[in-house]
Amino acid sequence: MVTAFILMNVARPRLKSIADDLLAIDGIAEVYSVAGPFDMVAIVRVRQHEDLNDLVTEHIAALDGIESTETLIAFKTFAKKDLGLLWDIGVD
Repeated sequence: MVTAFILMNVARPRLKSIADDLLAIDGIAEVYSVAGPFDMVAIVRVRQHEDLNDLVTEHIAALDGIESTETLIAFKTFAKKDLGLLWDIGVD
């Protein structure tokens, strides 16, 4: 499994619709709007590096409103707890 973080700058009027478009792409697990030099971060989990290449170059970069991307590939995950539980705030 390959995990990557795709940092993106996007056209501001398209922020919400691009988030929805990204979530429709197989392999994208989560999308966050963020503060700082980038507008959005997508968490990607795919089987192979070739799948990551296709996802970034053929799907993400092809979306209207994506101005730039930067890809960070995770080598190893370090966590004290189940990461899914960290985001569970117990609201039903």
